[in-house]
Amino acid sequence: MATSFTPGLRVAETTLITKDRILPLRGDVKVKVGEHMEADQVVASTNLPGNVTPLNAANVLGIAPADVRGALKIKEGDKVEKDQLIAEAKSFFGMFKNKLNAPITGTLESVSDVTGQLIFRDPPVPVEIDAYIEGRVTEIFANEGVEVQAVGTFIQGIFGIGGETSGDIRMIAGSPDEVIDESKIPASCKHEILVGGSFATFEAVKKAIAGGASALVVGGFDSLDLKKLLGYEQGVAITGGEQLGITLVLTEGFGHITMARRTFELLQRNQGHKASVSGATQIRAGVMRPEIIIARKDVTHHDAHRHEPAGLEMNDTVRIIREPWFGKIGTVVELPPELTALDTEAKVRVLKVKLEGSGETVLLPRANIEKIEA
Repeated sequence: MATSFTPGLRVAETTLITKDRILPLRGDVKVKVGEHMEADQVVASTNLPGNVTPLNAANVLGIAPADVRGALKIKEGDKVEKDQLIAEAKSFFGMFKNKLNAPITGTLESVSDVTGQLIFRDPPVPVEIDAYIEGRVTEIFANEGVEVQAVGTFIQGIFGIGGETSGDIRMIAGSPDEVIDESKIPASCKHEILVGGSFATFEAVKKAIAGGASALVVGGFDSLDLKKLLGYEQGVAITGGEQLGITLVLTEGFGHITMARRTFELLQRNQGHKASVSGATQIRAGVMRPEIIIARKDVTHHDAHRHEPAGLEMNDTVRIIREPWFGKIGTVVELPPELTALDTEAKVRVLKVKLEGSGETVLLPRANIEKIEA
């Protein structure tokens, strides 16, 4: 049977999900191998060094750099409060006193006898990493973090913004082609994962934020509304660090695009279940996709399987990623092995796809589709 490799995204009802939860700096791991974790439980913590504030004490006190240390009322490593008197020096034959106050609340980190400069550092910033998914700790990385495994439903989207969050799934669309406007957003949706259909309006997203929703999952969104929502033009860098009060996941792309029926039905079957969502997206090398993860307790790790990327085969489900059928879902019905000449006269490998809904069969370059992996 003819096969080929093609980029794909996953929509799997039951699979083994593994997540590494790693600290930005070495710190303390709080859990042990075998422990069952809730999504919001802390697995590791550390302290990030505070910001540095320099202060030229020699200039302020009007003394030589070598004399600064002797004028200090504190020593290196001491904690200080903002505006606390930390140094005093006499000037003009001892008639006047120059005083120096701490510029911040923090710690005196160093004193330079050469420049007379003091370096202060803000208090450390505590950082905690949670499990993100409900699952079992399967490996410890000493002073760095852990590996957490879960069995459940795993759905990848095309584009997202906003960081990791969690909440109960709530369907707000009755069909995958339904448009979500402001009227479809519940007044109270705090900590919920709202699932719509083909499109969400700018007003709908704003109302979801006001209602306290954790995330909104829809087929598409207007790119101009995205710019308005962010306040700037989104580039090609990694998303996920936006502080909007909500995580937005587009399962299909930009514009009015019907959500893939398999994706919609999977989410519909899991209504009321807790899900973990991340909008982090990277389009270039090292592709990262937004995701929805729903841990399942009725399936054991032994019954689940690890995902192994496979080549494209007959009867695979694919999404078309270029015009004129952009966003359409279909089934592979033919994989000709020979090169085929296009209208541009370029010779490429092609495939035939039977479109979902219309039943129409179209001929496409293989580069124009992505496989939806179960």
